[in-house]
Parts: sequence; structure tokens; C-alpha cells
Amino acid sequence: MLYIVLVLVLAALGLLVAALITANSLWAWISIGVSVVAGLLLLFDLLRRRKKRAPAEEESDDSAEDIAEDNSDDDSDDADSDDAESAEGEEKKPEDAEQTVLMPAAGELGEEEDTEVSSEPEPTGDPGEEKSAPEDVAIVSELEIEVVVVDEYPRYHVTSCKWLETRDTIPLGIGEARQLGFTPCALCTPDAEIAEQHREKA
Repeated sequence: MLYIVLVLVLAALGLLVAALITANSLWAWISIGVSVVAGLLLLFDLLRRRKKRAPAEEESDDSAEDIAEDNSDDDSDDADSDDAESAEGEEKKPEDAEQTVLMPAAGELGEEEDTEVSSEPEPTGDPGEEKSAPEDVAIVSELEIEVVVVDEYPRYHVTSCKWLETRDTIPLGIGEARQLGFTPCALCTPDAEIAEQHREKA
């Protein structure tokens, strides 16, 4: 539409120049008519664009209101759930108190049970690192005995390690495992076990 208006303006300008050169008033009147048509087309285009903008603005306002309503609904739901959780927590407090009374005190457990719990890390978490003796490290670093590692875990293990359970293992030579940055598992103590086996064979 703007291109048509531009062409009409240029035509009116050309007609005006022709009217001045020929001193003929007819060309001047035609130039004025063309200019009026160009102005009407420009006005029509402006009104058409305003009509297009109005529905788009209404839709954006409606969507903003819907989002605000959804957020307020979510906030009210969260508040309701928080109230329900706090009420449940208050109801559970007396039961928790009874359970804590039934639990034995720290000194009432046998010493044997304490030592068993502390000596074995939980099989589900990442086991700690074995504190290897320097002489064991010197022995195992020269050997090519195979150990196993688990992807995304930093320890290497002997195949009989309880922590492995059903995990997928990757076999590696112990020297290669140490070079790659793996450290011995505190649960199965591979350095001590492999060094001891090597001493017995020697």
C-alpha cells in the first residue's frame, strides 16, 4: 500500500512540474486530484492497521489476566497444602514423642553392634576411600591384577565387594585404574587384599 502511495505522490509531483512548464492549469488540477487519492489511501491504510492492532492487544490482555488468575490459583493451592502439612505435622507430634520414648538411648546398644555399624559403610552410597599403607601401594602399583570400577564413581573394587551388588562394572588393571584417578574402596580394601595375596604367593 505504501508503494502505491509513493507512486501517486511522485506522479502528482511530475504533473505539477508539467503544469508549471506548460502553464496549463489542467495538469495542476490533475496533480491535486492524484495527491488527494494518495492521502485517502494513506488514511485507509492507517485505519486498517489500527483495527488489526486492537484485537491483538485484547488477546494479550486476556492472556495476561489468565496467567495472573492461574498464578493466584496456584498460590492458594500451595497455601492450602502448606496448611494441611502443618496440621498433619501437629497431629503427628504426640506419636513422634511416643516413638522417641520407645527408642533406646545411645548407651543402651551393645558395643559389638556399634563396631559392626561403624566398620561397614552403607552399600547404597558411595563408599569411602581406603587408607592404604605405603608398602601396599608400592606393591599394587607394579601389578596388573584386574579390579573393577563403576561408571561415575571414583573407587575401584575387588569383584567380591558387597557394595557392587547388581551394578554394572568395568574391569581394569589396578595400575591403570590408579593412573586414571580411581582410589581404593574402604569397604573391600582392594590395596590391602591384593598386596596380601601377592605376599602369600611370593
